[in-house]
Amino acid sequence: MEDKVFAEKEATSSNNSDTDRRPRFGNRILENPSKVFEHNAWDNVDWSDEMEEEGRRRVSENSKEQVSADLQMKYENECDIFWNNFYKIHQNRFFKDRHWLFTEFPELDDVEKNVSKGMDETMQPQNEYPGCRASKRIFEVGCGVGNTVYPILQTHNDDGIFIYCCDISELAIQLVKEHENYSQDRCYAFVGDITNEQIEYPFPEESLDVVILIFVLSAIHPNKFSATIRNICKYLKPGGLLLFRDYGRYDLAQLRFKKGHFLQDNFYVRGDGTRVYFFSQEELDEMFRKENLVKEQNYVDRRLQVNRGRQLKMYRVWIQCKYRKPFRKS
Repeated sequence: MEDKVFAEKEATSSNNSDTDRRPRFGNRILENPSKVFEHNAWDNVDWSDEMEEEGRRRVSENSKEQVSADLQMKYENECDIFWNNFYKIHQNRFFKDRHWLFTEFPELDDVEKNVSKGMDETMQPQNEYPGCRASKRIFEVGCGVGNTVYPILQTHNDDGIFIYCCDISELAIQLVKEHENYSQDRCYAFVGDITNEQIEYPFPEESLDVVILIFVLSAIHPNKFSATIRNICKYLKPGGLLLFRDYGRYDLAQLRFKKGHFLQDNFYVRGDGTRVYFFSQEELDEMFRKENLVKEQNYVDRRLQVNRGRQLKMYRVWIQCKYRKPFRKS
């Protein structure tokens, strides 16, 4: 669970004020190591061969003891229960709203400009469905309690943007709907397991302009990655954009695992029964390209986070991707 706390808190640590908003990717570089504790975070940290080797060593060490097959089956079959228990404990106090979204994904700041128009923009919908008359439609997968949804709705305070959001946790969706700004005129939240190919979505195929996957694919069993992406991509319009951010290989969270939490290669279970996977650029690129998506970005965000009070250094590794569904050839 602590790695999830780290991911959300550290992703926002340099974006806490309008006057000191962290520029996108790589503008706060540690050039003088003696000044490491002058800021909370440093971008584009160089990893030495020694650091890479230490990462491999620690992963090899914490991977020696595998969770039993019976327990692995339990974590898979009851993953909704474990996430419900997670939100029962933390409610909506766990995450801060992700205002850093518009720094790392400026496409969300101006959806009209950055998302290609689909062929149906001037046409009346053949079938009525929630959000069918919106000019742009966004879908967040694994929305939690709405910390992505509400910053987007607040930024786009008009009826032209409609957001769908789903989560496997019934309690999380309940908390989304209880938010004071929830309105069915602008948002549709629903419970859904995106690994289930029989899931019923509230929108038709090729109707979405943007799909958002932030720290969610890592919670799914690796055997289901490809099918999940394939299923989601059916709902992107030609020209639509997939935005992705998740854990990278040798992130601090992976190195902190003790023996007894290892499920399979780079896949672990936390103490609360929720699971997490750590990606490489190459496997993500292969996965997205297999679904005929076109790469616009596949970036390893290596950051040095520091605790100035305790004089601690913490190395984070996240991967950020942007892939677009191509238009059909005429």
